[in-house]
Amino acid sequence: MELTVVMPCLNEAETVATCVRKAMGFLTASGISGEVLVADNGSTDGSQQLATDAGARVVPISEKGYGNALMGGIVAARGRYVIMGDADDSYDFTNLMPFVNELRQGADLVMGNRFAGGIAPGAMPPLHRYLGNPVLSFVGRLFFRSNIGDFHCGLRGFSRDAMIALNLQATGMEFASEMVVKATLAGQRVTEVPTTLAKDGRTRPPHLHTWRDGWRHLRFLLLFSPRWLFFLPGLVLLVAGLAIGAIVVPHPFKFGAVTFDVDTLVAASAMVVIGFQSVLFWLFTQVYAGSEGFLPEEPKVQRLLEKLSLERGLLLGAAIGAAGLAGLIFSLLYWNGQKFSHLNYEHSLRLMIPSVTALIVSCQVILGTFFLSILGIKHTRHPVTVSAPPPQAAEPAPSVADPAVNHREQSAAAPRL
Repeated sequence: MELTVVMPCLNEAETVATCVRKAMGFLTASGISGEVLVADNGSTDGSQQLATDAGARVVPISEKGYGNALMGGIVAARGRYVIMGDADDSYDFTNLMPFVNELRQGADLVMGNRFAGGIAPGAMPPLHRYLGNPVLSFVGRLFFRSNIGDFHCGLRGFSRDAMIALNLQATGMEFASEMVVKATLAGQRVTEVPTTLAKDGRTRPPHLHTWRDGWRHLRFLLLFSPRWLFFLPGLVLLVAGLAIGAIVVPHPFKFGAVTFDVDTLVAASAMVVIGFQSVLFWLFTQVYAGSEGFLPEEPKVQRLLEKLSLERGLLLGAAIGAAGLAGLIFSLLYWNGQKFSHLNYEHSLRLMIPSVTALIVSCQVILGTFFLSILGIKHTRHPVTVSAPPPQAAEPAPSVADPAVNHREQSAAAPRL
C-alpha cells in the first residue's frame, strides 16, 4: 500500500463522512493503492460509524489530545506514505497529488501552505491569519533556519518510517510544530506545496483555543531552541552588563541631565550574573539534549567542551575568584584606613560590587564545570556495555497494525535517528 490518509477525529459527525468520501474519491481517481484511516479520539456523536460507512478504517485512540490521535493513526497506518488532515471539511482531500508527487521524489515531509494556495473568506480568524500563524511561522524559520512559510498547516504528507523515526512526543496541538522542528533538525528533506483552506462545515466551536494553543506552540519552539531561549538573551545581558560596569566603575557617568552612579553599577552586576547564568544554562541544555537525542549535537559545543576540561574550568573559576577576593581585601584595607567608621559608599561600592560579582561568577564557573563533567559521565559509556545483550529476552514490541494500539507504549520500539 502506497498511501494512508489519516484524519484525527473528535465528534466530527457533521463532516467526517464527507472528508472520507473525498479522500476515497481521490484514491480511486488517481489510481493510488491506499486507505483512509480515521484516528478517533473518543467521539460520542457516532462519528466512528459514519466514517466506517463512508469507507474508512477507524482506529480508536484512548489517550486524549491532537498529537496522541495523530501519532496513533500514523503508527497504525499501512501505507508507505501518510497524508494527514483535519476531518472538519476545511482541507481539500480531492487534490492531494502535489503532496504525493513530492513524496515520490524523495521528500520526507511535505507541508501545505494555505497562504500560497488561498484562504477562503471566514476560513481562518483574522487573529490567526494576520498575527498568530505569521508570527509563529516567522519564529520557526528564525529559530530553526527553515524555509517553511506555513508552520501550522494541518494538511501535510510524510514518509511513515521517517516520521516514526523522529520519536515525536507532543500530545496536544504543538504536535504540528514538533513534526516540522524535529524533521528540520534531523536533516530530513522538507518541502512545501500550495493548498487551500475552506470554511469548515461544523456548527460547534473548534477544538483549537487561540491563546492557550498559541502559547503551547511558542513554548515548544523556545524549548527546542536553547540558543534563542538562553544563549542570545544571556549573551546580550552579559555584554551589556560588562560594558555598563566598565563605564561606571571609575567614576559617575553623566549623559545630559542624567547621572549614572553606583546604583547603575548594581544593575550592571545583576545583568552580568543573570546573563552568565543564562549562557551556562544554554551549555547545559545543549549537552544534555544532545546526549539524550532531543537535539542534534552542536559541533561548536563539542569543540568548546573539549577545550573546557574540568581542570581548566576550575582554574578559570579560581582565577576569577582570586580577582574578586583581592578586591574584597582592598575594600577591607580601605575600610581600615577609615578606622572602620562610616564609609563614602559612592567610592567604596565601586570596588565592592565588582568584587562580589566576580566571586559569584567564579562560583558559577566552578559549579557549572562540575555539572558539565557529570553530564559527560552520563554520556560516556563503555562499548562493551552498550553492545552487550540484556540478561533476559525483552518482551516483543506491539504490532503497529493493531488498531487499538496506544502509540505512547510503542515509543521504545520506534527507530530513532
